[in-house]
Amino acid sequence: MADRPNKSRGLGRGLSALMADVNQDSAPTDRPRRPDQQIPVERVHPNPDQPRRSFSDDALAELADSIRVKGIIQPLIVRPAPQKPDHYEIVAGERRWRAAQIAQLHEVPVLIREFDDTEVLEVAIIENIQRADLNPIDEAAGYRQLMDKFGHTQDHMATAMGKSRSHIANLLRLLTLPDDVQQYLTDGKLTGGHARALVGHPRASALARDIIQRKLSVREAEKLAKQPEQTDRPKAGKTDASSKDADTVQIERELAASLGMKVSIDHKAGTEGGKMTLNYRTLEQLDDLLRALAGG
Repeated sequence: MADRPNKSRGLGRGLSALMADVNQDSAPTDRPRRPDQQIPVERVHPNPDQPRRSFSDDALAELADSIRVKGIIQPLIVRPAPQKPDHYEIVAGERRWRAAQIAQLHEVPVLIREFDDTEVLEVAIIENIQRADLNPIDEAAGYRQLMDKFGHTQDHMATAMGKSRSHIANLLRLLTLPDDVQQYLTDGKLTGGHARALVGHPRASALARDIIQRKLSVREAEKLAKQPEQTDRPKAGKTDASSKDADTVQIERELAASLGMKVSIDHKAGTEGGKMTLNYRTLEQLDDLLRALAGG
């Protein structure tokens, strides 16, 4: 039987070593560092687990213009591509690789490092977060990848990344929002503050469109999300979502962030019991829930 991964270990081979590679790659310099070697662009490939999913065309064009004049000042960090001899996978620097192709460079400077899958993902997240330009959804997806693939906890993530646990938890909650709301975040039409006000709301998509159209502030968005639902008459036996106390709503959001699906709790006033409803969107989500309940 294959050994199970040790979930209590620290992140990768130690963030101090990983940070050293990233800092070396991102530190400003007035002249190019000597890379390990120059590699043809067609032998360099993006990391399929790259946490950043969106690249601004305008920003890439601007970087390409700079590369045409000054070249690539900061070499890419790459590792030998698994199962593809003489090819390399980008660990850090995909924006430079993309811009180099726009600038029609035939080769790119690289620093070759031996990283395993865990370290590749960690370095990619660190590099993007250090540059402070990763949108909230991509950042949250990166954290979720580390937690799901390698068993890291929110506490581990917070300590290793120099973030508070609440910051990690709030980001992960964003992944429970409807796909269209997540896209608004990715496109910069909503901020993380706007989106947090919509987590767990049954009309998140409609409210998001309203916030964008009316150009509401975060505080105004929070007030909008707290307004009672406009319904003709509550059905018998149904709990009005607006009547739930703050603790119940918070528990719903915590569970939704942890399970990755919508959670509704209907607690019967004056009793110790109630009902909890889980809504899954795909059969894969249902399988994940069954495995979690079985302890697997």
